[in-house]
Amino acid sequence: MSYKHGTLFGLPVLKHLNNMKLSARNQLKGKILKVDEGLITAKVVLDLGNGNVISAIISKDAIADLALKPGMDAFAIIKSTEVIIGTPCECKGGSCNCK
Repeated sequence: MSYKHGTLFGLPVLKHLNNMKLSARNQLKGKILKVDEGLITAKVVLDLGNGNVISAIISKDAIADLALKPGMDAFAIIKSTEVIIGTPCECKGGSCNCK
């Protein structure tokens, strides 16, 4: 697999994957910590550095196609139509407005 690196806001990003440009801008470079295979899918855990990790559930076929193994460099490429923000609930004096 061939890929070229670029930067976005000073962070490394994947620019080309096998001569294919990607529209996804949320790309996080890391190192594979572990691959836990189940019957049909597998969980891939990626170490992003500074104590940050991200995991993805992908097919076992994708694990084999990409030959994913712990210790390999990899990218989490995130494409989403929305992001949901949450805040901690601050209940005080027996009154709670957290619903």
